[in-house]
Amino acid sequence: MNNNNLLMICISICCVINTLRSQDTNLARLEYVYIPQSKSENVYNGFRFSGNYPIKMNDRGTYLVMSFQYRLNSLQLNDDLVILDKKGLQEFHTIGFELGYTYKMKNDWRFGAKLGTRLSSNLEASGIDGDDFRYAGSVYFVKSYGDKTSPKTARLILGLRYASPASINFPLPIINYSKRFHPSWSYALGTPKTSIKFFFNETNTLQAFIGLDRFYGNIQNNRVFVDENGETKVAENASMLIVNSALGYEYYFTEHLLFFAYAGYTLSNEIRLRDKNQENVLILNDRNTFYMRGGIKLKL
Repeated sequence: MNNNNLLMICISICCVINTLRSQDTNLARLEYVYIPQSKSENVYNGFRFSGNYPIKMNDRGTYLVMSFQYRLNSLQLNDDLVILDKKGLQEFHTIGFELGYTYKMKNDWRFGAKLGTRLSSNLEASGIDGDDFRYAGSVYFVKSYGDKTSPKTARLILGLRYASPASINFPLPIINYSKRFHPSWSYALGTPKTSIKFFFNETNTLQAFIGLDRFYGNIQNNRVFVDENGETKVAENASMLIVNSALGYEYYFTEHLLFFAYAGYTLSNEIRLRDKNQENVLILNDRNTFYMRGGIKLKL
């Protein structure tokens, strides 16, 4: 396996875990993202709403969980491009639904499984086609350590996830470990975020973290163009992948409702167009840049 393939596998593992959010305790999340591109007139704006609705099945900790999300990815493409028709590439919509099942096992372990589908497209044609959809399934095990009422708790998540279509056509591993090791400190290792958090008090927290974000969208009307080497290229989908470092602040209005604001700088930032084999046909931006994110969460 060459270095490029190894890198793609590592990035793909990070990305699919980011979509899983199996350790997420959010009931609802509303957020806005702003990423001006360095040395470019292009700008990325993102709006996202997601929610989880648990349905209690019995008194032994068994639940069905319905998860849904809507995401608007806005690309303001102001740079000169070899593709003449940029209008249909300005907005990509993602609408997703997953159905999960989870139950308690012995020794503080919990099993979970999810199946779902997601429409991700620029929706520039007159309808919806098969290439607009992606399908995914996952299984995972969660181990909890310590009493939830204690200031010192920990959690381990292990599992597998498979998505289609995808650039890596085999199940990918899931791993994350988080720990509240002091009444004022906690950390998390893995994806979607590795972080360390300081709790000033019950309502104010500060954290430093490295995280991942991405979007993927089908281009309904494929773009055919000739690149600078005279080769004919066909762009069939668009994607963004960023690895970001940031400082974040959270303010709790109540025990479960909070405001968050993050600001930082990307460690890796790429917006690109790809063909049906997920190969690059045009990189729109790849320089690291400043970004901001903020919103509201409703947590368990």
